[in-house]
Amino acid sequence: MSATRRQILARTGALGAGIAFSGSLTELFAGTATAQSMGQRGYGPLVPDPAGLLDLPRGFRYRVLSREGDPLRSGEGKVPSNCDGMSAFPGRRGGTYLVRNHENRTHSRQAVPRVRDLTYDPGGEGGCTALELDRDNKVLSERVAIAGTSTNCAGGPTPWNTWLTCEETEFRAGEENYTKDHGFIFEVDPYDPRRTGAVPLTAMGRFQHEAIAVDPGTGTVYETEDAFEKPFGLFYRFLPEKPMGGRGSLRAGGRLQALRVPGVPDLSTIQDPGATFDHVTWVDVPDPLARETPIRFQDFGPQGITHAQKLEGCYWGGSCVYFISSFAHRKDGSAADHYGQVWKYDPKRRRLTQVVVFGPDTDLQLPGESPDNICLAPSGGLMVCEDGDGAQHVFGLTRRGEVYPMARGRQNIGTPQKPEWGEFAGVTFSPGHRTMYVNCYTPGTTFAVTGPWGH
Repeated sequence: MSATRRQILARTGALGAGIAFSGSLTELFAGTATAQSMGQRGYGPLVPDPAGLLDLPRGFRYRVLSREGDPLRSGEGKVPSNCDGMSAFPGRRGGTYLVRNHENRTHSRQAVPRVRDLTYDPGGEGGCTALELDRDNKVLSERVAIAGTSTNCAGGPTPWNTWLTCEETEFRAGEENYTKDHGFIFEVDPYDPRRTGAVPLTAMGRFQHEAIAVDPGTGTVYETEDAFEKPFGLFYRFLPEKPMGGRGSLRAGGRLQALRVPGVPDLSTIQDPGATFDHVTWVDVPDPLARETPIRFQDFGPQGITHAQKLEGCYWGGSCVYFISSFAHRKDGSAADHYGQVWKYDPKRRRLTQVVVFGPDTDLQLPGESPDNICLAPSGGLMVCEDGDGAQHVFGLTRRGEVYPMARGRQNIGTPQKPEWGEFAGVTFSPGHRTMYVNCYTPGTTFAVTGPWGH
């Protein structure tokens, strides 16, 4: 997970800054419902939890669905550590299925158990687990959904109700304990994981994947790359051979392309919200499997390709795809500094627009991920997971730019003298919008939060 703007500002001595970001917040909520009362001004102050797990506003309640190290209900082993990206899918009789990533690399506290027919690489410790819940959030089942992968950070749901889990790594066979190459996307069926197995979607590229979003009209899959070193990541689109073909159709292959903005080799240099580029192009990736050279190093011709540091969040809203650069720093090799950009790509117009840019003179009251690990809330706003120093929160962000605390983690993973709290991840809502689900990354814990969402 990324460092937040709050962390970065503290490190650079900019905590005294504090003028508002530039851009249009309403763009962030494109395609969400408009509500008159649902969280428009927040739900009040957080009430300390006597159990020391999760503080919530008065009237809200939580249930612990799953905790790292506890036995899986399937009997396959223990609940894995490092709970990360997650999505909710409609279940039986008003229930919900959850698919949860586990961002394990090697030597993790609790690896994803290797299960026959669901393990890609016996040397991998990452993967996903799937939970089935009834309408009252009682856990009916919990099982391994895929194993033997690495560094499963984020991903995204498909219109046909599967989860695409992304490996945020480029490990090769023979490195660490791995017996196969990593850096792929895998499809996971939340209802019956054996129907998808552990098959890498190789045509979608081998790189440090972060998140995806699917155009529900065309089936085009957009992908972000969170590369850790210069040259930084690219923004991709995958054109499937069988668009909107349903479960398993992405195995049929397709074309992987990278975004080129003419004259803009680095998106960090654009810090003018509303700036529009009408002549962006998509360039075929020479070698999607990165057999010899990582994709971002490959030769895209004399015009080059467009890079950006910390490309992370990606979601579909309205008729456009939105993607986020969490920050950029010259000291890391970026062409300019910023503390967050939000970009919108309109496929029908082939138009790229900068929506929001943060800092360095940033409003520190805005939530920490710029936003990054986010969920479009039923209120028409956002829920944002914080990942930084000090107290860890899930913040709400209304359409009017008002920020309110929704949850605060209370599990101290430090010491009484130097307390630390695990970051939040994977925030998502049930299909009926009755429950917010969210993970604590460390110690791995999955919560279901219910309450007066409609008041």
